[in-house]
Amino acid sequence: MPMQGMSFSSLKKHTALIPLFVCVGVGCVGCAYYCLRLATRSPEVAWNKKGDQSPWNYYSDKQYKFYSPNIDYSKLESPAPKY
Repeated sequence: MPMQGMSFSSLKKHTALIPLFVCVGVGCVGCAYYCLRLATRSPEVAWNKKGDQSPWNYYSDKQYKFYSPNIDYSKLESPAPKY
């Protein structure tokens, strides 16, 4: 017998648990999205081992911050050193 609130029929009786499940579900999806975004968009992670041996140069003129309303990275000089 499952715990109360863990099946749809018992959730109808315990409606106070519905916002809890929604908040936890949204939090899990947000966490998974952000981890996936960090793994694919971050300059610290390089998945291509056979291609360019200096993949950080790809981000020299791109915005890789999650949100930056005041800075246009296409017009700025890169803060990264040139080797």
